[in-house]
Amino acid sequence: MARVSQEHLDARRRQIIDGAARCFARDGFHGASMQGVLKEVGLSAGAVYRYFSGKEDLIAAIADEAFTSIRRAFWEAANATPPPAPDVLLGRVLRGLFSGEVCGLEGRQFASLIVQVWSESMRNERLAATFEDGYGAMRRVWTDVVEGYREAGILRADVPADHVARTMMAATQGFFAQMALFGDADPAVLENGMRGLMAMDRPETG
Repeated sequence: MARVSQEHLDARRRQIIDGAARCFARDGFHGASMQGVLKEVGLSAGAVYRYFSGKEDLIAAIADEAFTSIRRAFWEAANATPPPAPDVLLGRVLRGLFSGEVCGLEGRQFASLIVQVWSESMRNERLAATFEDGYGAMRRVWTDVVEGYREAGILRADVPADHVARTMMAATQGFFAQMALFGDADPAVLENGMRGLMAMDRPETG
């Protein structure tokens, strides 16, 4: 019997993850069944269970990939000296993430999947651990970005870097929620809004 190449195994795993992600984004983690996943993927149960033990295992794999992709996207976009301003950085990253780069999902589908992962992590210990690790790593990445702003002299020194990082993360999370719930979000909106807030002048007091 001919050996199956690693390339073939990786491609098959990719096929399963992408198909399951489409199924979950459309039907929800609890609404989707393994039969639905098998139909979406177009493979037999034996072929899928060779890679994943069941739906929970698939959900964990998809969540891990999503978090890793988001963290990598922000790290790559911020890997400049000085890093792009927050409005430019957020817009650049979100355009990449919503273009089908993660699990083959675009726009509202991808946002829907991410919001479901957040919700599922509140009841699934395995997913909660993945989410906690991912969130911690994201905070470190964002804090490094903020420190880059400070070193470049474009951020005041009296605000904790972690506080700025978490605020930028919150803006991104809010964008995901708006896209998932309403489907009308656009990275340009976040860019323009962030740019407007950054340009505000505080009135003179005294």
